[in-house]
Amino acid sequence: MVEELHYAILIVHLIAGLVLVYLAIKAFKKTKYPPMALLAIGFSLIVIGDTIIGDYMEFLEQGIFGEVLTETIEILGFVVLILAVKRS
Repeated sequence: MVEELHYAILIVHLIAGLVLVYLAIKAFKKTKYPPMALLAIGFSLIVIGDTIIGDYMEFLEQGIFGEVLTETIEILGFVVLILAVKRS
């Protein structure tokens, strides 16, 4: 029961993240505003780092390597988001 709930939450988290990335890409294509591209890249890194790589590393039981990799990708995503906000 707990494992099914974990996977259901993971799927909802992934869908919400991908919708956010999709909307950011769509906004960039519509406006051609460069900070919107950075916004899409930043959101993509956060979604990839947190949801996809984080849960994959947890599944593989990678321990500290998985934690470091996941956190590094998320930090890069936040740095790109900061750049997007500064440039807008």
